[in-house]
Amino acid sequence: MRPTPLAVAVLIATLAACQPRSAPAPSAAPVAQAAASTAQADARFADLSKRWLDGWLALQPVAATQTGDHRFDEQIDDLSAAGRQKSIEFNQKMLAELDTLDASTLSRENQVDAAILRNQVKYDLWGAQTLQSWAWDPQLYSQLAGGALYTLMAREFAPMPQRLKAATARMEKIPGLFAQMRENLDPARVPKIHAETVAKQNAGVLSLVDELIVPQAKQLSGDERKRLDTAIAGLRKAVAEQQAWLDKTLVPNAKGDFRIGQTLYDEKLAFALNSPLSRADIRQRAEAEIKRVRAEMYGIARTALAGKPGAPAQMPDAPSDAQQQAVIEAALALAYADRPARDKVVELAKTSTAQATAFVREKNLATVPDTPVEIILMPEFQRGVAVAYCDSPGPLDKGLDTFYAVSPIPDDWSAEQVDSFLREYNTRSIHELSIHEAMPGHYLQIAHSNKHPSTLRAVLGSGPFIEGWGMYGEKVMDDAGYMGGDPLMQLIQRKWALRATANAILDQAIHVDGMSREDAMKLMTVTTFQQEREAAGKWVRAQLTSAQLPTYFVGYSEHIDLRNEAQKRAGDKFDLKAYHDKLLSYGSPPVRFARQLMLDEPIK
Repeated sequence: MRPTPLAVAVLIATLAACQPRSAPAPSAAPVAQAAASTAQADARFADLSKRWLDGWLALQPVAATQTGDHRFDEQIDDLSAAGRQKSIEFNQKMLAELDTLDASTLSRENQVDAAILRNQVKYDLWGAQTLQSWAWDPQLYSQLAGGALYTLMAREFAPMPQRLKAATARMEKIPGLFAQMRENLDPARVPKIHAETVAKQNAGVLSLVDELIVPQAKQLSGDERKRLDTAIAGLRKAVAEQQAWLDKTLVPNAKGDFRIGQTLYDEKLAFALNSPLSRADIRQRAEAEIKRVRAEMYGIARTALAGKPGAPAQMPDAPSDAQQQAVIEAALALAYADRPARDKVVELAKTSTAQATAFVREKNLATVPDTPVEIILMPEFQRGVAVAYCDSPGPLDKGLDTFYAVSPIPDDWSAEQVDSFLREYNTRSIHELSIHEAMPGHYLQIAHSNKHPSTLRAVLGSGPFIEGWGMYGEKVMDDAGYMGGDPLMQLIQRKWALRATANAILDQAIHVDGMSREDAMKLMTVTTFQQEREAAGKWVRAQLTSAQLPTYFVGYSEHIDLRNEAQKRAGDKFDLKAYHDKLLSYGSPPVRFARQLMLDEPIK
């Protein structure tokens, strides 16, 4: 068993205390005192962090279920004025306690956890008091309603009858959540895009009931079955009433601005990224990276087009902007021609995940986890924001499936829209998607993260570390020659890198600089070669979210900086697999802390 820093410190202190007093080593007393001080500080922090985590999860029962803490499975988040005030007071108390703790006396691992915890507590307070999403973002409520049931039914963490009883209790409470939504939301502050999106998602709650709960209802009997049936009937009525309110009241009267503005954006960005990179730093890096990657793509495109019919007549060493654009587009068209049928996207996601996993093992890129991953259709209540996501089990749930969820093509899309989507998500792009979401991306990284002994760090995983690792994993696979060094695969990998880099620019340009849809679409469809359906979806996503789209590029940039520095220090002794395994052993902290731990730099 790997000893914890606290156990080591206590052992050192105990051994030092057992030495004969008559002949201590000259530095024994100071060392013993320092070890004892660290042990005491670590013990105090362990108590504080446990009390915070217990209180935090009690205030967020749906998140608790996702995390794997099932004490609150029959509860649902309270977003009433009283519930929000209770959360504020809890966080104020925790912050006051953190302020009395001298972080410099903690072990290095706990210095990192203390910094992560402080950021989260302050972020929660800022969200409740300053951003106030509860007053203008209906997604907060719709995601809670769907998540309340999905987190109970998707994974077999307990016998089905137990989960059905918990689902019954939550279905009884969801109408109250809808009532809080109607009470809290100020239509004058709700952006229309948010209202319209939630109006489309609302029925997804019932799809969860019909697909995950009703088929299992026979496992309950007697009064428990009657209560379940009554809860389902009550929820159906509540969803219908909610749909009428959304369609007739919220959507027509939604007048808010989806752009949160510079002050809120910069404050949110600092909390969400927990990175030394500022908004200006991110913009400067992203613009330079787009220029660099486009130049690389041009060189690869010339190779891919060599000898091909229909290749542009002019492919000079020093192209004009128009020539560069034409050559890259012509080469990408070759990749777009190889694509799955509209009903075979999920099947291709499965086969590409298996292929990527075999490649990671063959090239010895990282230790492959033995926990299972399952490719599924994205639940309806989650659709409309992203094409795919990795849904890993909570750090407190052991040995359960990881879901790699893929959104189906909407039935009401025209042939032109379907064609645009499949050009973007062509065969090679699905391979790239599987690399990012599954192997060696999120699935592999989070499986490693969940083994880290710090529950707090696992629960508060850093978005930039996680998303940045997914993007970094794409580069690792490209560097290792995935798909035999196929130039079209290399081209698609760089196109995906451009997409993620453009995300970082889009987010701040839209929310701070007022970027128009026209300019956003040009950045995506021309500068970074995205298809119209992908770009249109990203425009919607950028309106619905803020400070999330930059996590990919920011985390990737920090991962690359760290890898380069580690490789520079190790020289010829650098071992890529050993580097990856060591980095992943730290869990999912902000990359700056992973760097400080790995390179033995001061924690700050």
